[in-house]
Formats: sequence, structure tokens, C-alpha cells
Amino acid sequence: MPNIKSAKKRVITSETKRELNVQRKTTLRKTIKKARIAIAENAENKDELVKQADISLDKAAAKGLIHKNTAARKKSRLAKSAKAAEKAEN
Repeated sequence: MPNIKSAKKRVITSETKRELNVQRKTTLRKTIKKARIAIAENAENKDELVKQADISLDKAAAKGLIHKNTAARKKSRLAKSAKAAEKAEN
């Protein structure tokens, strides 16, 4: 444990930030997973879920939770799989 007052504060703030980031990352993974499941099952609301996943990826990239290129790659792959599932349906 640090002795300096500012270092003690830093430990507390970094711990709270870590907890928030864990929650945000878990939420992000859940939205992506829901979208992937909807695509796989060819659900009616798959477009809506993919859109929500895109929004959550953008927010995560804006907050620095994930890199912007990672967000772009995941969005692209989701859209690509949604389009492939749609073509397979027809």
C-alpha cells in the first residue's frame, strides 16, 4: 500500500475505473453475442440487434475501452455475417 496521499487516491480511482471498464466490456460482449445469436438463428430482430451492437462498439471505442480499428473490424464482421445470413435465407 502506498504511503503518499496522492498515491493512495490514485489506487482508489484506478480501482473504480477498472470496475467500470469491466462492467462496460461485459455489456459490450453481451450485445455482440446477442447479435451473433440472432444472426445464427435468423431472428426477425437481427437487424436491430446488429445496430445496437454497432452503437455499443462505437461508444466503447470512443471511451477508449477498445481500439477504434478493433471496433471497425467487429462491426464489419457482424454486418458481413448478417448479410450472408440474409442471402442464405432467400
